[in-house]
Amino acid sequence: MRKKLSLLATAATAALLLAGCSGGDTAGTGTSDAPAATGPFAVASDVSLTGSPTYDAMKSADKVVIGVKEDQPGLGFLDATTGERSGFDIEIAEWVAASLGFAKDKIEYKAIPSANRESAIVNGDIDYYVGTYSITDKRKEQIDFAGPYFITGQGLLVAADDDSIKSENDLAGKTVCSATGSTPLQNIVANFPDTKTNSFDTYSQCVEALKDGQTDAVTTDQAILLGYASQDPDNLKVVGEPFSVENYGVGLPKGDDALRGFINDMFTNGNDSWQAIYDETLGQSGTVVEQPKVDAY
Repeated sequence: MRKKLSLLATAATAALLLAGCSGGDTAGTGTSDAPAATGPFAVASDVSLTGSPTYDAMKSADKVVIGVKEDQPGLGFLDATTGERSGFDIEIAEWVAASLGFAKDKIEYKAIPSANRESAIVNGDIDYYVGTYSITDKRKEQIDFAGPYFITGQGLLVAADDDSIKSENDLAGKTVCSATGSTPLQNIVANFPDTKTNSFDTYSQCVEALKDGQTDAVTTDQAILLGYASQDPDNLKVVGEPFSVENYGVGLPKGDDALRGFINDMFTNGNDSWQAIYDETLGQSGTVVEQPKVDAY
């Protein structure tokens, strides 16, 4: 019997499995006469969305450009050998595209480092961003968010043989690494004044720095860290409990209320699709969560 856990506990546990999402026929928002896409949703036809300059640009270009992460197992991961992308965030990104009428072959992915996400959206380099993107008031000064579509919390990754760090209470005098510009890094700087920090463009670089002894811990969302630990359990482990709450949203151009409302409606009305995506990616751990309610600000 599957045990129902809190969102934070589930997010932390679920990322251990790196499975991608298989096909299905659960429809998302919009008319769905077209063949099913790669996930549990169909590509919508006759999409009705007016007043969105971002959507108009997509239609004109006959493609959608999505910013993603590609070094986060279970969430947003690119297999360098096969070229296949997998993970919960990738399936959410494709669900949004399908609801807007774009099949997988009309998607162009761009890997964007955490520090460059806002500028990529503001400059029009991407149409939207899906990649463990925490909704914050500071970011909402430059961009907008649809969602949240997932909730997790900040955690710590350390060397498997390191018993000196058991939680965030043991960080005084230690050096902690995170992605440049990320919310977890900002949290350490603001709230742990006795802790040193270093940063790189990607979390995978922080993980390598940890293995090389250049840093004592890596911090980001615990769901992400468990993915890394599961890849190298002999050398890495996650310690403690989540010590923040992070709400993942879809990053959008500021002021595109029509697109934000459309995606929020998709999330609100598409629980079956959301649940299928979760169950076939992060939910393979056997846990159950409820889809979070969107913040329709």
